[in-house]
Formats: sequence, structure tokens, C-alpha cells
Amino acid sequence: MKIQKRRYELTDDERERICSLFPVRGAGTKGRPYNDIRTTVNGIIWLALSGAPWRDLPERYGKWNTVYKCFAKWQKHGIFEKIFHELRIEADLQDISIDSTSCKAHQHSAGAKK
Repeated sequence: MKIQKRRYELTDDERERICSLFPVRGAGTKGRPYNDIRTTVNGIIWLALSGAPWRDLPERYGKWNTVYKCFAKWQKHGIFEKIFHELRIEADLQDISIDSTSCKAHQHSAGAKK
């Protein structure tokens, strides 16, 4: 039985392309072992795309606090920038459209007087 990919989750190909960018926990390191990196990244993607607060993270991605700590650590070490550079190489830009109608600005941002 094939499991259907959820909307906010990495495909096997995407996971293979980025798995080498994450830190590996060495033997003899103190603390609990990492959650599955794929599950944690899927949780971060879910949060980024849904706009939900950290505490609303579904339990299938792990504890929200653990996912947040991984996110903060990886962001500090530049992991997400490395992922961006890795995945942009073969990005499919065919369906991307940026339009000014999606950018709303307050009238004062254009220099209007109060």
C-alpha cells in the first residue's frame, strides 16, 4: 500500500538532496537523540506554509518545542540558506507568477500625507 504524500511534506527526492546538509549527531554526544530530520523539516514546512503558531503544530511532527529548537539551531548555523542554494539549482519556475495585485500597502507607505 502506497502512502500518499501530504501537501506540506518533502518527497523522497527532496529529502535525499538535502539530508547531507544537516548536522550528524556523533556517538557519545550527551542528550536525547534527534527526532527524524525529515519529520522535523516537514513540521517546519507545515508551520511556514500554514502560518500557524508553534504551539499549533500537529503531533505527527513531534513536540512543538523540539521542532522549534531544531529550527532555531539550524537557522543560526545557516542550514536553511544551504538548502535554498541546493534546491534552487533545479527549481521548476514555470508556474511562478509575481504580481503587484498580491502586494497590498498602506497609503502612507507611498508617501501620502496624513
